[in-house]
Amino acid sequence: MKILVTGTAGFIGFYVAQRLAALNHEVVGVDNINDYYDVALKHGRLKATGIDIKQLTGTAPIQSTIYPNYSFVKLDIADRNKVRELFDIYRFDVVCHLAAQAGVRYSITNPYDYALSNLSGFLSILEGCRQMQVKHLVYASSSSVYGLNDNTPFSVHEGAAHPVSLYAASKKSNEMMAHSYSHLYNIPSTGLRFFTVYGPWGRPDMAYFSFADAILKGKPINVYNNGQMQRDFTYIDDIVEGVIRVIDKPAVPNPNWDKKNPDPATSLAPYRLYNIGNSSPVKLLNFIEALENAIGKKAVKNMLPMQPGDVLSTDADMSDLEQDFHYHPKTDIQTGINQFVNWYREFYNL
Repeated sequence: MKILVTGTAGFIGFYVAQRLAALNHEVVGVDNINDYYDVALKHGRLKATGIDIKQLTGTAPIQSTIYPNYSFVKLDIADRNKVRELFDIYRFDVVCHLAAQAGVRYSITNPYDYALSNLSGFLSILEGCRQMQVKHLVYASSSSVYGLNDNTPFSVHEGAAHPVSLYAASKKSNEMMAHSYSHLYNIPSTGLRFFTVYGPWGRPDMAYFSFADAILKGKPINVYNNGQMQRDFTYIDDIVEGVIRVIDKPAVPNPNWDKKNPDPATSLAPYRLYNIGNSSPVKLLNFIEALENAIGKKAVKNMLPMQPGDVLSTDADMSDLEQDFHYHPKTDIQTGINQFVNWYREFYNL
């Protein structure tokens, strides 16, 4: 298939594009390579996929030197005219939309960035999908949409109407926007609510990244809510396996959907929502211990109160993804952290 993957200079998109290319799909990756975090890391990911970053000053597609069926275009998805041109040129069969302005805390101080990328940008992608009548749109949502919901494990069949950050609200908006396009234009769409993805080439704004850096350098780490939080940490390889399986199976209408008792995860339209996590929450202090084990050094902990926009716990109900795609994450927390720390030491020469 001819597949568009957005956000390929980002963490998950970097891995997904490579996996799809290795499966012999024709893959086009896009990213605006903004400076939300270290651009050198984004350049490093592009170079690892065979993209010559010296060519990023232009607008022409850059052919990978590793994958003959993969090319990269520097493009901002909020530029609807450029996105329309992209769809006109390539006429994609499938879209895997992973680009977004990420970060819960950053959304509190920079709200307009989220409106531009996560709302206007997503609308540009939806319009491209409508224009080409793509066979499947798979897009990134987030576990953060569950917000004030304390009924764990989180189920896609329950409501998620009380987000506690603008980032979470933008992701919930994406789900609603996708449903409207599935309903109006019969576009199969599948939203994936990611649960705390970690691993090599990860995002520096994630806690485990800054923790590793601080521990290696003997600096204190900020541990919020005094460490009394837990997250459903999910290793990147497990996430990618789930994404690939979902791409290959477009969403279909639920023939048993009841308007009087509407299921939020399905519809009369070809629309689905899934959690994609590890279904095995880890306490923050245990996660730090895994980092300490991998690094061989104890952390200096600075205990702090809960931060605005944070949630106490995330725990994915994975029954739907397991049933529909036979998805079973395989990586335990210590194995995943060991892989991350090995990469981190090599990439940053520590």
